Amino acid sequence: MSEKLLSLRRDLGLWGAAAIVVGTVIGSGVFVVPKRAVIATGSPDWVTLVWVVGGLLSLAGALTYAELSAMMPEAGGEYVYLKEAYGPFWGFLYGWTQFWVAKSGSIATLASGFLIYLSNFVPILEQTFATVPIPLGPNGGPLELKLGQLAAMCLILFLAAVNYFGVKAGGQLQIVVTIAKVGLLLGIIALGLFSSQGSTANFTSSVMPNPGGASGFFVALVAILWAYDGWNNVSMVSSEIKNPQRNLPLALIFGTLGVMAIYLLANTAYFYVLSSAEVAASDRVPAQMMRKLFGPSGANWVSVAAMISIFSALNGSILSGGRVPFAMARDGLFFKKIAEVHPVYRSPGQSMLWLSLWSAVLVFSGQYDQLAAYVVFASWILYGMTAAAVIVLRHKRPDLERPYKTWGYPVVPGLFVLVAAILIFFTLKDQPRESLLGLGIIACGIPFYWYWSRLKKA
Repeated sequence: MSEKLLSLRRDLGLWGAAAIVVGTVIGSGVFVVPKRAVIATGSPDWVTLVWVVGGLLSLAGALTYAELSAMMPEAGGEYVYLKEAYGPFWGFLYGWTQFWVAKSGSIATLASGFLIYLSNFVPILEQTFATVPIPLGPNGGPLELKLGQLAAMCLILFLAAVNYFGVKAGGQLQIVVTIAKVGLLLGIIALGLFSSQGSTANFTSSVMPNPGGASGFFVALVAILWAYDGWNNVSMVSSEIKNPQRNLPLALIFGTLGVMAIYLLANTAYFYVLSSAEVAASDRVPAQMMRKLFGPSGANWVSVAAMISIFSALNGSILSGGRVPFAMARDGLFFKKIAEVHPVYRSPGQSMLWLSLWSAVLVFSGQYDQLAAYVVFASWILYGMTAAAVIVLRHKRPDLERPYKTWGYPVVPGLFVLVAAILIFFTLKDQPRESLLGLGIIACGIPFYWYWSRLKKA
């Protein structure tokens, strides 16, 4: 059989699919987002409300994606859904953005977050070894290159190598590290909630009057949606999941609910032990909580938990992300080499390797917050269009079999699209430089689409 005719293999079960959802969503956000959220909103009750709204919005997305994934269980996720709903041009722009910005940027951001915690144990990683006089650093300043970024690149390439050996190998690793991550997080949460040093008075403390009103709420929501980001990743490996019509909706819906429960419990534990001012002053809120309870050793355990958490999210992102450029290349809309399936491991090995190499390059492109900003902006444009695809396809393709139909249709997908549009507006307003960079990279894909589509017709 010719290599280009080989197909991916359905080796991923329900537990593996659920581990991709939970393991990819719970990354670095639960550790670094609380500070940004309380500064933007001003008090714990508002922060809790934003966590709830973010969780419900993600659940609305999961309910919507469940219909699409069960209806079209193919490699590529949103690429497939957008292509079917709006035509190949929109599917291509999604895949282009995933490769160059959204997925690669997310992988680079996670790797950067991993180094924040690893540097607690290896301080030399924070050392700058070169300064490049180009305006890609913080606030448009010179770009600083750190030793830790080299370690982040090595981590990305290591996980790419693991997943090169097939979805079964990557899925098994995902299950193990996700179980370890959830267990450690629940342990940290329990220590906070049942601590004698906690106080319910902290729940009514405030940092300052709400500094931004509606704007502050949405600034916090953008940050919290970064913590929820990744629930859609399992749809990208749809062609490798056993019994996808059943397992995909279950993994999406219950995985998202589980993440939401963990985040709300964690938020409650943080504010039970720490005041709002303490949360606002800490870049690593769980570490500050554990340091208050158990001293430096407690903070070190949180750093270990954070690294395992980010490692799991990073593995899930690489495992799922490589399927999007693979699907594009199979349709003749990307580099031909990326369409190859490994003849033994039946993985899109070339696709994952090239995505990981580009992600490793992006590690050097800026700081954690900068990477996260354009990832969130570009991603939510695409998420909104994909959710709307459920409505479009109900009218355009009523003949398609729908093993699962979105609960609350059309209100649930409509609400998701509306909030996505609001988030896009506030992100563009508050972070125009990063947002415009994301839009510019999307627009750069147009001439490439023209080239590949003409080549395909030739």
